[in-house]
Amino acid sequence: MPEILIDNIILADNVKVCKDIFSRSKGLRFSKRLKKGQAILLIATEESIFETIIDMFFVFFSIDIIWLDKNKRVVDIRRNVKPFSPLIMPLKPAKYVIELPKNASKHVKINDVIEFNLEQV
Repeated sequence: MPEILIDNIILADNVKVCKDIFSRSKGLRFSKRLKKGQAILLIATEESIFETIIDMFFVFFSIDIIWLDKNKRVVDIRRNVKPFSPLIMPLKPAKYVIELPKNASKHVKINDVIEFNLEQV
């Protein structure tokens, strides 16, 4: 399981990676609240706005969402996204989407580079 880090600060060390369309579509639907250290990493097939749109239908808790480009640079952040929010799209094309517990992204800013190693998956 990869760790997600920023400036040597661990954002998550228990990360579920979702690469295929089915796992990305399910995301956090009908799941338990994310605990400290947990995250979901959604990987789009290409850098895109459309492929990285999120919705919160049937997600029963608030989360933070971080969108990254293909170089793992932060292109957008939404904090405290409420349950059942409709379409949430990044401001710029993204390749990766990280869903974290509410308030877990407080150290993250636009243009930061997030570190994770997909070879561990």
